Amino acid sequence: MGDKEAGSIYVEVARKALENYVKGEEKFEFPEELPRELKEPGAAFVSLKKRGELRGCIGTILPARENLLEEIISNAVSAGVRDPRFPPVTPEELEEITYNVDVLSEPEKVEDISQLDPQRFGVIVRSGSRSGVLLPSLEGIDTVEQQLSIAEQKAGISEVDPVEIYRFEVKRYY
Repeated sequence: MGDKEAGSIYVEVARKALENYVKGEEKFEFPEELPRELKEPGAAFVSLKKRGELRGCIGTILPARENLLEEIISNAVSAGVRDPRFPPVTPEELEEITYNVDVLSEPEKVEDISQLDPQRFGVIVRSGSRSGVLLPSLEGIDTVEQQLSIAEQKAGISEVDPVEIYRFEVKRYY
């Protein structure tokens, strides 16, 4: 699912964005020859790990910025310093952090859970104003039922609440 070579620029953007922010450095420049996808609107999640353990994860399910480059920069900084589950990343930790960037396809509504596969598709569950998101291919999540249950828990949706389900695919870079 991931592509080390093609993904190097995606991961480099996330790494530089967080490092510069945490160190209080000025903005950085990227080469003009960026992949076309980075210059177009797109949604992405940035996941940070430290010694194999999750250290932060923030993303968008629909484009919120002018282009994917800005989306990755914003989400990398947010994953490092605004994920409420973790304290902000410190300058001393930066060398230990590894990055994943997941670029999301446009979500599509699912009429039946047989259309889901937790290895291939991420899910979005919605009930009223609450929504929960879970990326695909996560360790320890092997069934559609597990995937939906965790996404609902994240959103505070109970099992009896009516839900709308959407699926999306990702291109994962590390």
